[in-house]
Amino acid sequence: MNPLPHGGKLINKRLRADAIKALKERAPGLPSLILDPVNLADLEMLASGAYSPLTGFMGAEDYARVLAEMRLAKGVIWPIPITLAAAQTEAISLEPGREAVLRDQHGSIRGLIKVSEVFPWSPEREARAVFDTVSPAHPGVDRLLKLPPLLVAGEIWALPFRAPGPWRPYCLEPAETRAEFTRRGWRTVTGFQTRNPIHRAHEYLQKTALEVTDGLLMHPLIGITKKDDISAEVRLKCYQAVLAGYFPAERAFLSAMPGPMRYAGPREAVLHALVRKNYGCTHFIVGRGHAGVGDFYRPYAAQEIFSYFSQGELGLHLFFFDNAFYCRICQGMATAKTCPHGMSEHVNLSGTAVRVMLAGGEALPPEFTRPEVAEVLLDAERSRGR
Repeated sequence: MNPLPHGGKLINKRLRADAIKALKERAPGLPSLILDPVNLADLEMLASGAYSPLTGFMGAEDYARVLAEMRLAKGVIWPIPITLAAAQTEAISLEPGREAVLRDQHGSIRGLIKVSEVFPWSPEREARAVFDTVSPAHPGVDRLLKLPPLLVAGEIWALPFRAPGPWRPYCLEPAETRAEFTRRGWRTVTGFQTRNPIHRAHEYLQKTALEVTDGLLMHPLIGITKKDDISAEVRLKCYQAVLAGYFPAERAFLSAMPGPMRYAGPREAVLHALVRKNYGCTHFIVGRGHAGVGDFYRPYAAQEIFSYFSQGELGLHLFFFDNAFYCRICQGMATAKTCPHGMSEHVNLSGTAVRVMLAGGEALPPEFTRPEVAEVLLDAERSRGR
């Protein structure tokens, strides 16, 4: 049985064919706003209902309470502002009640906004609240500090999602994943967030959760990420390889989430959980360092933040896992909760170590990742070096 969407109703802000035609006819007479990759990804999440109960970019009242309390103005949990920044020259014609065309960086029409308000904001204040730092070394903070000084709020409507080529069959919207879970007869579904190629530790967490739920939604994020993250196309091949060889087909399902990666650590973990609830998950995995970057967050801060909310208002169950690794003595996957042996016996590679091994043409150990995944990553590294 699918859980209720966050806020009680699944939002749908997709334009139908007749409305798209009308928008394109009216567009030359309307002001335009250009969306950066994060805004564009947020537009897709808003339109599909993945950000339910939001119907558009946030106004000042919601924005202020999200920063201060991780709640919308009406009290519903929401941890991260979803906003649209604009320069003074863009905002001058954006009066409340007026419409504006939303365009991508190539000038193509991607949607429409009915402006409700335009208000000033402080990038430093938002950075401190959301990222717990104002250091530009943090990729999320770096983006905020470069944005213009006004925020445009309003209800949105969007054209159909333009899924990246290889991901097209996997880009199901929340209404579609919910229907798929119902078709499969899944009453309980575990959601797993990832932006990296899957390795044995990920697989261990997923299979542990799958022991007590009906199905698994492997739900990689394919929106904008850091430049040094593995490409979405390479990650797709890794997920396909693992699902084909190591999961029962009737118990696991791969779909993609077009949202952006903010690297907001604890607050983003809450957002990821609520989004998966909207996609129909009843359970969600929160591991070590969820949505973190560098050393900006404590290892288990993303689990600790959920103590601010009751399970009832979150509306889904959480799996909190310790750091997983392969133990040579145990001869299997484990965590510190189940393995008594020292770290010298653990196979637990850092991202830096993985990149160094791949750059040197060295295969990753099978205790760390499946051979099929290691081959995909090596092939990608060889192609990049040509």
